[in-house]
Amino acid sequence: MIKFLDIYKQDKKVHKSILNEINKLFKNGDFILGGAVTKFEKNFSHFCGTKYAIGCANGTDALTLALKSLYLPKNSEVIIPAMTYASTAFAVINANLKPILVDVAPLSPTIDINELKKKISKKTRVIMPVHLYGSVAKLASIKKIIGNKKIYLIDDCAQAHGAYDDSENRITKRIGSAADISCFSLYPGKNLGAYGDAGIITTNNKKFFMIIRQIRNLGAEKKFIHEHVGINSRLDSLQAIILNKKIKNLNNLNKKRRIIAKFYKKEIKNNKIEKLIYSKTCVYHQYVILTRYRNKLITLLKKNKIQFGFHYPFAIHQLKIFKKKFGKDKFKNSEKIAKQGISIPIDPNLKKSEIIKICKVINSL
Repeated sequence: MIKFLDIYKQDKKVHKSILNEINKLFKNGDFILGGAVTKFEKNFSHFCGTKYAIGCANGTDALTLALKSLYLPKNSEVIIPAMTYASTAFAVINANLKPILVDVAPLSPTIDINELKKKISKKTRVIMPVHLYGSVAKLASIKKIIGNKKIYLIDDCAQAHGAYDDSENRITKRIGSAADISCFSLYPGKNLGAYGDAGIITTNNKKFFMIIRQIRNLGAEKKFIHEHVGINSRLDSLQAIILNKKIKNLNNLNKKRRIIAKFYKKEIKNNKIEKLIYSKTCVYHQYVILTRYRNKLITLLKKNKIQFGFHYPFAIHQLKIFKKKFGKDKFKNSEKIAKQGISIPIDPNLKKSEIIKICKVINSL
């Protein structure tokens, strides 16, 4: 069996040191927002090249907290791509704001800049691009669209740990430091993943930092002193210990993902397969290919014991909960990814023989 992602194998070298740190945690009882969390926030902000980082319970909360911290009028519009995970849209609604959908660009996992321009209105207060599959959205173009307008840029970085903003055809800032507020999921399967739910938010704005820090802790910086209506979204020390160990190897693992993606790009040769266009510094959280013969490919992959996934089988407007709201809208590029997309293994520790086999099976379609 060629696994889609083998987390145990990936992290095996750090298991012993993680367990040693957890044993110390049991003794000192520093379980919630403790020293390990502070250390991870510093480590992650340093990694991203940003001034501040705030740990939270998960990636969905990260987006919700970021939006809540702006204190925008109810039903202010937040522009998001139509192809993303449900969390992006749910966070907007949970912050009492209105999601506005924009299609992704043709053969691209990121928001279409030309379509984005058309959706800007007087009510637009946030543009929230998603660096889907680890491919970086065109942030420079989005910033030009925003110009002097009172619109915030909050990027959903749930799949882009370690990528760079290369949207000006040159590598500039690391993702996490290129927007007003950046939001990361640290779900186990991410490029940087905990062993449970976890998330983190980065910003260079001290005001946002202080507000988010309080909102994630029931609105309080100090116990019983509640300055905001907050939520309980705290990163626990157990997950922070794991993340502090794993972040040291993130660049290396991302490098391996890029090598595998480069091999796929070169060696998958089949006119029944379309390849997406990924950004130059993409960290390939997923490697998604498109085919009109998806069911046949699924049968082939199963027969050859190759695991696969779907990211995602429904665009936002196709989800049952949103059909009434967006049902008549059409987003053809997002719909194409939903209908034809299939994610193939991009595990950093795939053997060359396994990668060759995957290409061979896909080419036999």
